[in-house]
Parts: sequence; C-alpha cells; structure tokens
Amino acid sequence: MVSGFLGTLTTEERMLLHLLDHQLPENNWEAPMALTQAGISAAVHVQRKHVPRTLKRLEGKSFLNTTSRHVPGARQRRRVYSLTNQGRESAQSILKKIKSTPVQSNGTTVLLESLLSSSQDTLETLAHIDEHMVAHSEPVMSPVSHPEGSASLDAQAGESLVRRLFARAWQDGRITKDEQLLLNEVVDFLGMHPDRVRRLSNEARREIDVPPPEEIYLDMLRQALVDGVIHEEEEALLQTVQIAFDIDSNTHERILRQAKQQPYITPELEAYRSVLKTALIDGVITNDESAMLETLRKETGISEQEHAMLLAELQDAMEE
Repeated sequence: MVSGFLGTLTTEERMLLHLLDHQLPENNWEAPMALTQAGISAAVHVQRKHVPRTLKRLEGKSFLNTTSRHVPGARQRRRVYSLTNQGRESAQSILKKIKSTPVQSNGTTVLLESLLSSSQDTLETLAHIDEHMVAHSEPVMSPVSHPEGSASLDAQAGESLVRRLFARAWQDGRITKDEQLLLNEVVDFLGMHPDRVRRLSNEARREIDVPPPEEIYLDMLRQALVDGVIHEEEEALLQTVQIAFDIDSNTHERILRQAKQQPYITPELEAYRSVLKTALIDGVITNDESAMLETLRKETGISEQEHAMLLAELQDAMEE
C-alpha cells in the first residue's frame, strides 16, 4: 500500500513521472539503474512483481521505448525504459495538474509547484505530502533504494524475504561466499540500498529464526505466482536460488505443485479480498474503512504483507 499523496496517484502515473525525471542518455552505451525494472520498482513504491505488467500496459499505449544498456554495477546488460514523445506529453500533463494542487506547508496554503525543485525528483518531493495534503520535513514513505525510512507495505514483502534469507545464511554464524552471491542477486533484483540491506542483516542476526530452504523457496514461488505468471526475470532469480539451496528439478516440481495448490489466497484471504475490493470501489480507502480492515486482519491473522499484495493486485486490476 502506498501512503500519503503518492497513494492518490496510480502506478502508471507514478511511473510516468519517474521516467520524466530520468531521461535515457542519448548515444551512450550506459544507462542509470533508475531506468531498470528494479529502479522503477523502488522509485514508485510497488513490489517488483507488479512492475512488468504496468510497463507492458504503458508500452501498449506507445508511451515507452525499451532497449538494453550496460548499467553500472551490473554484470550484464539490462533492459531499460524511456518515454516516447507521447509518453512524455502524458507525463507532463500529469505533472501540470499536480503543480496546481494546493497543499499546507508551514501553516500556509501554497501550490504544490512551489515545493518542487530541479535538485529533487518529483516523486521524492511528493513523498513528503500526506493524505491530508500537508507537507512534512521528513518523507511519509521512503523507497527501498534509500538507506532509511519506512517502505510501503508492498515493498515490505521484499524486505521480509531478504530478512528470511539472511536468517538462513547466519545460522552457522557466518555468511559464505556462495550465500553472499545469492543475497546479492536478490538485493539487486529488488533495487535495495546497501545500508538498508545491512540493517536487515543485523536484524536477522539478532533474531535468528532459521526457516528451512524449501520453505523460503516455496514462499518465493507463491509470491511469483500471485498473478499466475512467472516472469522471465523471476525465473532467472528462482534458478539462482535452486542452485544455492541445492533444489533439484524433482524437488522444484514438487514445491511448484504445492505453491499452485496452496496459493496465498486462503479462504480467510479470499474473504478479506472481497471486503478490500468493496472498500476500493470508489478508489479510496477512508479512515473508517481502514480501521475496519485493520480489525479484520487482527481477527483473521492476515499479515500486513498479505494485505499489501492483495491491495496491489486489486489496484493493478482497476488500472487495466
């Protein structure tokens, strides 16, 4: 779930604004991490899982160009995204509307345009504005590409996975080279800041509750299957985990069947999903609805991460 003013914008709108701030360098064989799926996921505060689907919709509208470039720090060329002229016009139209929005800043009503600056990305500025249109000195929500701050509920699913992987790695008191390589793959996939990763590592080391390798792999498969499709980059990451955890093809098939037979949507989750869908009919979850949903989660044992995944799925469906 995306909090504050950013939560009033659709994933597509946030992506367009992000790409408007980050142009693809011309006649250059390199591209910044911000233009990769990991960079876009972190900037717009959504789980990496939901990025390809939204990008595909934008490509279908002729808003995006796609190419492959070398990205500093990456071992191989990455797929990167940039706005077409049509996409840039759409992004500028969204930005123009945002600029004319009134906000409360230091007790005074001003236009949001006055808070924007060329030295800070648009989404980073908007992250300082809460749902009541009040600007704060600290961000309401920070992307995982930043070292500190609370991530969106959607992004917290990625933090939870990294924490579980670290717990597994720390079980013998040290992280081996192979374990570090695997962790690097996952962290790179999520676009997570090294300092945030170190914090998660320290938390896992202090509270070691070692999950079995097959349980972690099952969790990853179930997350990948949320929309019924395992995307190309998810497949590559899963293969890396198979090798690291010594999961052979037969074991993979068995766990995959289990993931399909026992998806995240349990009867309790299905009921909760129905209530959440009703609350989203008008596109906004009110304070009363939010309180009711929180009570329902406590009574049924539904986690914040499960809530975030359902919310992202329903919001994606609304944008289609």
